[in-house]
Amino acid sequence: MRMKSEGRPGTAEPSVIQPEGWPRPQGYSHAVRVPAGRDLVFLAGQVGWDLQGRFPGPDFVAQFEQALANCVALVEAAGGRVEDIVRLTMFCTDKRAYLDRLSEVGTAYRRILGRHYPAMSLVQVTALVEDQALIEIEATAAVPAAQAAARST
Repeated sequence: MRMKSEGRPGTAEPSVIQPEGWPRPQGYSHAVRVPAGRDLVFLAGQVGWDLQGRFPGPDFVAQFEQALANCVALVEAAGGRVEDIVRLTMFCTDKRAYLDRLSEVGTAYRRILGRHYPAMSLVQVTALVEDQALIEIEATAAVPAAQAAARST
């Protein structure tokens, strides 16, 4: 399921909103409409550590990829798929670390989410709760209600 670019109301899948005359964003969507019949799943901020609470080191791209993979694992645990993610909010301690390695970040992103581009924001913060964390990612997913119900039983 890929988000449709038409932004038409009444579709069963989330759809991208692209106002006429606006330039198309690269690597994200301006807005996403979620139709009725989907359960919203709100993910807490995920940092770039593994299941044992270990960070891959002080590498921004490695932490980014792991944090994104953690988000996908949670969405899948809720009965969803990558394509059900409708919003990502990324908090990083150094936007230069993101911008200077944007090509590598994009490659890591595509390894985890493919060419699925939800609405996204990047915010620079002075610190994160976990001292080793360089990035934290929150996500919102819109999982079809039948899939979400099947996973919760």
